[in-house]
Amino acid sequence: MRPKAKFIAASVGAAALLAACGSKTATTSTTAGKASTTTTTAAPAYALTGLPQVPGGPNPNRPPLMVKIDNAPQAWPQSGIDHADVVYEEEVEGGLTRYMAVFQSQNAAKVGPIRSIRGTDAALAAQTGGLIAYSGGIPTFIADMQATGVVDVGANLAGSAYYRDYGRPEPHNLYSSTAALYKAAGGRGSTPHALFAYAKPGTSEPANLSKAATSFTINISGAVSDTWTYNATNSDWTKSINGTQMATTSGSPITATNVIIEYVNYVNTGFVDPAGNPVPEAQLVGSGNAEVAFGGRIAASQWAKSSPSATPVYTYTDGKPVRILPGRTWVIFAPVGASLTVQP
Repeated sequence: MRPKAKFIAASVGAAALLAACGSKTATTSTTAGKASTTTTTAAPAYALTGLPQVPGGPNPNRPPLMVKIDNAPQAWPQSGIDHADVVYEEEVEGGLTRYMAVFQSQNAAKVGPIRSIRGTDAALAAQTGGLIAYSGGIPTFIADMQATGVVDVGANLAGSAYYRDYGRPEPHNLYSSTAALYKAAGGRGSTPHALFAYAKPGTSEPANLSKAATSFTINISGAVSDTWTYNATNSDWTKSINGTQMATTSGSPITATNVIIEYVNYVNTGFVDPAGNPVPEAQLVGSGNAEVAFGGRIAASQWAKSSPSATPVYTYTDGKPVRILPGRTWVIFAPVGASLTVQP
């Protein structure tokens, strides 16, 4: 049995300062020999994307909403994931992967299929805060998650926010919406803070530290290989799994502006699934190697996270901070030693 982790409330790390919720710009003009100052307020930035608020868009201060989403082949295509600001991909039992999608700057009318949490998710809840939606899980994992202080809007506590699509087989058919899950929270939940440092639009990774990439493939396990192909027109990456391009039920391809690969250690939790497969857990506290891809380039880097509630810090091999592009970010927790192939 793994030791029980202790968590503290999520804190705003130094990276939060890099995505302020608003800024003021002062301009000075001269009229009839007199100087006057006009102050204009820029559109607030969404902390999880670094993008400005669009007219009529969600409140930039509303809590982040984490949703555990199935990624077994029976769950394809998923719904709503193309509206998430951040997606974490972790290995689960049997070599499959599962997603933790984080919504904040956009809404999704249908989200899912929603599945159970894993031990890895407590550290994600601690660093992100806000709300978490899921379909259940091993009691130890649920207790660890709840100990972080995140607002639990899982199916066991907020069942009326969920429904089943009987056009799909169980357990790959449980869904909700961002509206229903925020309603279930009843106004509870912490405000968002930045999880990444952002560069100015149009910035590319340092040429001396990165290399051009038309695509790259990371072998997460013997069962799952992710390939990301760069689309220069949209300045983003398109996701495939084992050669199948991923799309949502709306037909939208699954894309990301930034892709981060964190090489992490996985440990055996001592639990098994109904088929007898060991349930792994990614160790997200510590440090290790990473790869960061945006703007058609990929660069070797490092990651470091000092505690479950700390914001991860990414640096290039020369020690300089990684500043990703404003937009959607996908983070892959690949096992240490996982092979990466880059196509120039």
